[in-house]
Amino acid sequence: MARGKPAVWSTILGLPFIIAGIYVYFGELDVPPLLGLPFAVFGGFIVIMGFYIHFVAAPESPTMRGDEHIVDKRHPTQRVALVKICLGLPLLAATVYLMFFSQVPYVYPTVTLLVGLYFFSKGLEVYWSNSLTTYYLTNRRMIREYRLISLIRQELPLDKVRGVEERKSVTEALVGLGNVKVASGGGGGSLKIVMRNMEQSTEFADQIREYV
Repeated sequence: MARGKPAVWSTILGLPFIIAGIYVYFGELDVPPLLGLPFAVFGGFIVIMGFYIHFVAAPESPTMRGDEHIVDKRHPTQRVALVKICLGLPLLAATVYLMFFSQVPYVYPTVTLLVGLYFFSKGLEVYWSNSLTTYYLTNRRMIREYRLISLIRQELPLDKVRGVEERKSVTEALVGLGNVKVASGGGGGSLKIVMRNMEQSTEFADQIREYV
């Protein structure tokens, strides 16, 4: 299953926070030792979530009906997550430098820390969410499955589809991805499934149109 390796990558991303937290707590630095605890806890949370997603929360394949068969099966790619994580890492590195190796006021490392954590956390959120999401196109249905603690499954019969829409955010356009939205109509009771961070989104949308 092309879900990547959430346990491995989450451990790689979480360990620096754990190490930094331990170093601040036990090291003889000019900062309060308790400042290291939030970093260690945050790093531990990243590692634990990675192992949970890797070993527990894998989405299950849906049950086929009669002569129904899977035409295509896809997972969101991780390029958008990678871009956001990479935006956060230099800011977090700058925080370490400003806090421990310079004499600037604490307001500067605080700002770089908050902004860096925002991008880093958003990237992790996208990475975990994409790891837990699977899209299925069958000859009868469009299915989106997402599983964290419980299973969330959206299904839309293809004979009820009234529109297939493609969109790309700025980040997705830069990394060659797109979103595909499939909807049953324009009313308040319409059903819709949005497939995000898709490689070759136009090709996938064309596949859906062939069966509508």
